[in-house]
Order: sequence, then structure tokens, then C-alpha cells
Amino acid sequence: MQVTETLADGLKRGFTVVVPGTEIETRRTARLTDLGRTLRLPGFRPGKVPLPIVRQRYGTAVTAEVLEESVNQATQALLSERNLRPAQPPRIDVVSLDTGAGAAKDLEFKLEFETLPDIALPNFGQISLIRRKAEVASEIVDKALEDLAARNRTLEEIAPEALAVRTESPGAAAGEVLTIDYVGKIDGVAFAGGSATDQNVEVGNPTALIPGFQEQLVGMQPGENKTISVTFPADYGNQDLAGKPATFDITVKKLSRAVVPAVDDELAKKLAFEDLPELRTMMEGRIRREYDALSRVRLKRDLLDALAQQATFAAPEGMVEQEFDQIWQRLEAARKDGTLDEDDKDKDEATLRADYRTIAERRVKLGLVLAEIGRANGIVVSPEELTRAKRVEAARYPGQETQMMEFFRKYPQMENALRGPIFEDKVVDFVIELAQVTEETVTPEALAQEPPLSAATDPGSSASAAASGSGSMDGGEPAPEAAADATEPPAETLA
Repeated sequence: MQVTETLADGLKRGFTVVVPGTEIETRRTARLTDLGRTLRLPGFRPGKVPLPIVRQRYGTAVTAEVLEESVNQATQALLSERNLRPAQPPRIDVVSLDTGAGAAKDLEFKLEFETLPDIALPNFGQISLIRRKAEVASEIVDKALEDLAARNRTLEEIAPEALAVRTESPGAAAGEVLTIDYVGKIDGVAFAGGSATDQNVEVGNPTALIPGFQEQLVGMQPGENKTISVTFPADYGNQDLAGKPATFDITVKKLSRAVVPAVDDELAKKLAFEDLPELRTMMEGRIRREYDALSRVRLKRDLLDALAQQATFAAPEGMVEQEFDQIWQRLEAARKDGTLDEDDKDKDEATLRADYRTIAERRVKLGLVLAEIGRANGIVVSPEELTRAKRVEAARYPGQETQMMEFFRKYPQMENALRGPIFEDKVVDFVIELAQVTEETVTPEALAQEPPLSAATDPGSSASAAASGSGSMDGGEPAPEAAADATEPPAETLA
């Protein structure tokens, strides 16, 4: 084939490639001959169909296959011979193409792409990091156990005679629980999802989704009916209700008090533990794992900051643009849902775009650095690791685990969303092992404190895809894919 370089500007490369018609014809004839050996046509013995007949019937289809194969093979040969690594699949434009069954003509096509930059890896031994650690104080464990007991409370109905002797008010007091039916209305018309029966509602709870709802239940008694007025918050999840005034017709059925069990062996046994010490040990371990996870997050972010400072190479514009588009789509969705970050609400469009393009470039660079570290040091995600990740992901959908595993089998590209974070963590662990890491004991509050520029610190989707080693023509270069880090739920979620 003939190759002419047409573009060499920074990371951008362009070529015109001509594959001789004689080569196309040789491949086509070989393909048609192979086809004729297995073809069955009326009037001919199996495998004895003459080549001209095969060409007449299947020449056009075979030519299209040969041309596509020739473009791919020529592209791969060019990249291999010139040791070029595209950042993304090349854009190919065919200049001269003849899909007829007649004599093959020369195949001419152009391809353009951006190469991966040369990435000089830092001396990992010169990277200084601090691993922040927090001790699990006994009072933290005590508080977690108290919260656990509160979540395992039971309701005990208050008898009418007990209400009658109350000196303050016979109705519900703050902290008690009313069992109610209610019907929500806007402009006097009941709205969808605004009605319920036998709902247990804590009276006077100021953390309700609808401000003022539960406060207005104070003093109500079983058998009483009441209409209360509220206004849905402007950021309420249902946009049809957000910011609108509404009324609720309330019917009280019974009044109960919450009985919180003591933190003792009985509570432990109720939760399938041998005794309180075993429950306490479990809770302490959960909190310690939570602290360790936070410590790792901070350490990882510090490492990525250090790597980003040394990533002075130019990032491929196509990858930056693709990463920026993904970020901007999420920002637009947040703006539409009213969940835009407070720091972004007062920024104009130009400022937002500039800020997030900087973040996109940083993420791409970090992704490329992590990918290069992995490539240079032979870090890969094993099939066993990927299988475990798929099983963990499938377990998030109880009853549908088999369908999820089949989904991964049917769409192998979806594995990249799992492979990326695994690879990223393996690379991070590899670098941390070689870096200078000192330990510092801090308070749990300091450990959980959000470090600055957190939105720009995580490599994001490009890093995960770069780590996954997927998406390029030679199977070893990055292409952006969405991925998310999984974190263990905090100890407080134990029920």
C-alpha cells in the first residue's frame, strides 16, 4: 500500500492510504473461491460451483466485506509500522470505493486521529503523602449503638384512659406517633400520590419532607379530624408539586409512644448476635472500616493531586471534548432538576464552561497517567477480579442476578464500567506502595472533611476507561466510559 502523511500538528496526525486494486482482487478471488467450496446451488454438485457463477451471485457482497477488511488491515499496519498509538479510534473517510463485482480498482481512504502524548512517569519514591487515621472512640460506638436501638424501637399504643389524665393536653405530644389517614389536595382537588391510610407519623418532627406537616399534628387525638395547610418546598422531588400550597385532610386512628429497647444482651440477640460485647465488637469494626475507607479516599485524592501536578503533557483535544460533554450533560440535568451545586448557581455560562473544561482536561490527563503506569508495570485486571465485580454488581438487584450476569455476557462493553475502577485502584495501590507515606492521627471530623477541589480530583470516566484499556483499534488505549466508585455504607446504616 502507498501511505502519504497529510497532517502532523502536535498530537494530530493525518494520512492518505492507497491499497492497490490487484491486492483487493486477490483477496476477493480467494474469498469467492473459499465460498464456492461450500456453496450448494441447484444444478451443481456441492463444492463444484464455477467461480464465475459464484462471482455473479455473491461478488458485490464479498467485495464490500473485502473492502472493509482491507481498510482495517491497512490502518492497523500503518499504526504498527509507525508505532503510533491513537487516543481514540481514527476517523476514516473513503475517497475512492468500488463495490461492484467487476475488476477491482484501487482503494483510497484518508484517516485522521490524535496520538497519545509521550508521558514521562514520575519517580514514585519522591511522592510524599499523608495517611490520615482516626481512632474509634468508645463514645462513638456508644452513640452508634444508641442509634441502632432507636431504629429498632417498637410502638406501644396509649390507652384512652391514660390520655384522659394528662394535665397538659390529652392530645399527641412531640415525639409520639400518630397513626393517620390523609388526603392531600391542591386547589381542593386530590393529587396523585397524596393519599395514604394507616401511616405512622412522628409528631412534631422538624425534619419532615414537607415543612410544617408534622408540627401541626401536635395535640391531635384518636378519632379527631383536621385539615392542615402546608407549602411544598421549591426543591421538592416532584416538580408538579414543588413550591405549591396544599391542604391535607387528616383522620387520626390511634396514638402511640415509641419504646426504645435498652442497649443490652437482649437487643444483641434480637439482631442475631450472641451478646452485647459481640454486637459492640461488630459495630466498632464497622466504624473502623468506615474510617479506613475515608482515609483511603483522602490518600487517593492527595496522590492524584500529586500526579496531576506532574502531568505537563498536552491532552488529546478529542478526549477532553468528550469528557467535557459528559460533564456538561450531568450539569445540565442538575440545573434542570434544581440540584445544581451552590458554588455554580451564581456563575455565568462562560465561567461554568471554562471551569468544567479545566476539570475535563485534568481528568483526561489523570486517566492517561494511570493507564500509562499500568501499562508500564504490567498491571491488569484478572478475569477472576472482573467476575467478582460482576457478581457484586448483580447482587444489587435481588432476584435478577442471573439476568444481570447474562446482560454482562451479552454486552461485553458494559464490563468496562466495572473494569475501570478495579484497574484504577490497583494502580493507586501500586504507587502508594512505592511513595513516601507518613501517618497522621486526626479527629473523625477532620478525616471526613471534604478536601478542596474535590470535583476535579477524581479522574472520572476517562480515567476509568483509560484504566480499563478498552475502546481503541489496537485494544490497548483509552476511550471514555462512565464508571462509579463503590463505597461501603457507614456504620449508622445497620438496622
